[in-house]
Amino acid sequence: MDTPSEAPGDGAGVEGLHLQGRSAQETLGGVPEPGRPIEKVPTGIAGLDEVLLGGLPVGRTTLVGGGPGTGKTVLALEFLHRGALAGAPGVFVSFEERVNDLRANAGAMGMELSPLEAAGKLRLVHAAVPHDAVYAGQFDIQGLLAMLEGHTAAVGAGRLVIDAIDVLMRVFGDPDRERQELHILHQWLRDRGLTALLTAKAGGEGMRTYPFLDFMADCVLLLDQRIERQVRTRRLNVVKYRGSGFLSNEYPYVLSERGIVVMPISSASLRQAVVAERVSSGDAAFDALLGGGFQRGSCILLAGPSGAGKTTLAGIFVQAACRRGEGVLYVSFEEAATTLTGNLRSVGIDVQTPADAGMLQIVTALPEAMGVEQHLLRVYDAIESSDPRHIVIDAISACRRMGSEQAAFDFCARLVTTCKQRGITCLYTNQTSDPRDVVELTGLGLSSLVDTLIALPFHDDGQRLRRRMVVIKSRGSAHSTGYQDFAITDNGPVFGAGAVAGALQGEGGGR
Repeated sequence: MDTPSEAPGDGAGVEGLHLQGRSAQETLGGVPEPGRPIEKVPTGIAGLDEVLLGGLPVGRTTLVGGGPGTGKTVLALEFLHRGALAGAPGVFVSFEERVNDLRANAGAMGMELSPLEAAGKLRLVHAAVPHDAVYAGQFDIQGLLAMLEGHTAAVGAGRLVIDAIDVLMRVFGDPDRERQELHILHQWLRDRGLTALLTAKAGGEGMRTYPFLDFMADCVLLLDQRIERQVRTRRLNVVKYRGSGFLSNEYPYVLSERGIVVMPISSASLRQAVVAERVSSGDAAFDALLGGGFQRGSCILLAGPSGAGKTTLAGIFVQAACRRGEGVLYVSFEEAATTLTGNLRSVGIDVQTPADAGMLQIVTALPEAMGVEQHLLRVYDAIESSDPRHIVIDAISACRRMGSEQAAFDFCARLVTTCKQRGITCLYTNQTSDPRDVVELTGLGLSSLVDTLIALPFHDDGQRLRRRMVVIKSRGSAHSTGYQDFAITDNGPVFGAGAVAGALQGEGGGR
C-alpha cells in the first residue's frame, strides 16, 4: 500500500499554506522547494516520473485532463497495473467503459488485468449512475463513497482511479452542487490517505471543463493532441504540483503497444564520457584525412548533393564496423532495406552478409508515416533490442517530412544526445543543394551537436564532374583541411591519386 505522507499546508501554519498555494512559476520552473520534500510514488510509466521528478504525490489527488484519444484512461490504467504488479493494490472505477471493454483495451497495450484481479491486487468497477435517482433529484455522492469504501477495503487498496469523473459531474447540473460534491469527495480521499487519480475531459483549446477540479487537485496533468502538416503529435504538460517541483514544458508522448511513453527533453542531457579511442571510417586513406578515423561515440555528418557518395561512405563505415564484430543500426528514411543493400553491393560493399548474421539491423520508414515521437520510439526500441555500437541515419534531410523543421530538429538532437550518453557512434547523412552553404551543410541547426562535419561537393574540371571531400571540422583531431578527390568504383570508393583512374575505369551509382 502507498503510505501517505504528512502534507504541507494541512494544519502547518502560514508557512505551510504559502507553500501549498505556490504556482509552477514560483517553484522556479520545476526546481524543488527547499525543506522536506513530499512523499511520491513512481508511476512506472516511461519518462513520466522524470517529468514529475519522482512520481505522483502519495495520499493526494492527481487530475489528468485531456480531449478524446489523448490517453487519459490508458495512463490511469497503467498507473494501477504497474502498481499492482509491484504489490500495491488498486481500484479502478469507470463512469464510461464497461469492465470487459477495459480488460480488452488494456490487453491490446500489453496490460493483462485478469490475473491481477484474480490475485486480489486489482479491482475494476463500472459505476453506472441510476437514471431514476437522477431525474428524481435524489442522487448524491454518498452512495458512490460507500461503494468506494467497500471496494478499496476489499483489496486493501492504497491507489484509486476514478475515470471520467466529468460524467458524474454532469449528473448534478448545477455548478454550486458540483463544487459541493467534489469537495466531499476530495475530503473523503484525503481522510483515507488514498493516492487518487481522477480523469476528466478537457474542453476546447486545452481549457478544462471543470475548473474547480484544478483547484481541488494537488497535481494536474494536461494531455493534448494536435495535427501539424497532417502528422499527429501528442503532448503532456504538468499544470501544477503542490509542494513539488516538476519539469514545466510540454513533452511529447506516444501511445504504444506497451502503454504510454513520455519523452522528456531532459533525458537528452549533456552527459557523455570523452572517449579517446578511434574507429575506422572503412578506408585507410579516409582515416588519414580524419587524423586517424572517427572518435568512438562521436557524431559525424556527411553532407552533399544527391549522388555525392554519402550513402556509399556510410556503407564502408558499416561494413568495417561489422567486420570488427561491432553491431550497427541503420535507419533509412529514403530506401527499402533490399534497395539499400543492393545499391551498396553494386559498388562492392557487402552489408547483406552482416544483416543476415544479425550484426546489422536495418530499420526503414517513410518520415511522413508517423510523428517524431513514434519514429524516436522505434529507434529507441531498436537500440534496446540490438545494443549497437554505431548508428547511421540516412538522411536527416528527409526528417523535415515528419511534420516541421522543429520536429526534425527534435528527432535528430534527441537521438544524438542519446547516442553520446551510451557511447554510440552516430553517423548522419544530409542532402544539400548548395555545398558552400555551411548552415545547410549542418542541417536543421545541428552544428553544435556535430563533432565531425564532412562536405562532399562536386568539382567541374571542364570535362567532367569530380567528387571531392573536405573535412570542415573534427573535434579533437589533427585533420586535413584540404580538398581530396575521390571516386566510387565497382570496388568501393578510391581516394587520392587513384581517384581519377578509378573514375575512368567506371563508377558505380554513388549516392
